[in-house]
Amino acid sequence: MPQQDRLDPSRLPAHVAIIMDGNRRWAKARGLPAIAGHKAGVDSVHAVVRCASRSGVRFLTIYAFSTENWNRSKLEVKALMFLLERTISAYTEELASENVRLVFSGRTEQMPAPARRVMDAAVRRLEGNTGMVLNIALNYGGRQEILDAVNKAIDGGLKAVDEKAFSGLLYSPALPDPDLLIRTSGELRISNFLLWQSAYSEFYVTDTLWPDFREEEFLKALLEYQARERRRGK
Repeated sequence: MPQQDRLDPSRLPAHVAIIMDGNRRWAKARGLPAIAGHKAGVDSVHAVVRCASRSGVRFLTIYAFSTENWNRSKLEVKALMFLLERTISAYTEELASENVRLVFSGRTEQMPAPARRVMDAAVRRLEGNTGMVLNIALNYGGRQEILDAVNKAIDGGLKAVDEKAFSGLLYSPALPDPDLLIRTSGELRISNFLLWQSAYSEFYVTDTLWPDFREEEFLKALLEYQARERRRGK
């Protein structure tokens, strides 16, 4: 039986988050520059977004560029920004055909102006869509998000907040916490990603490098999630 047919629609994770790791190792293993791995990783993004949308996942968050990634070589960062702009521009109409809405999380105001223009245009083009929400974490760091929320509370004159109020101060308060967090490339760390939101997420780690992570791997993660019993401390 195909993996897609084995899914139980009533037990799908509403929100899946992915740490897309392994692009550079994929390229190195093939004697290619790092950017070749990032380009190959874009194909995996296309495949997984399409598969998630058609499987019934309501929210998908992908970790595209962290606040720490600025520490990479200037050449790689420049290439990544160009790839980001080109990918969003070229991919917007495909997202429109899938009825996907697009949002961004992170300190996006610090992104280069050309990237911000492309991001804003894509968000406007897709804002009326009613299907899956694709959340791209850009210039994102979990600690920074928490600090920004704290400072927002202070600036707003709040003297105390509960969990619900604090969640409302985060970058994307309209998104629920992720039910499933996937990490590729076999690394066993969270890498400053969704630190507040992943408190009760189910973790799925695969040795597959991101450029090789496609529909079959994504469906395997969904099936693994459905085989677990979520207790949330009970």
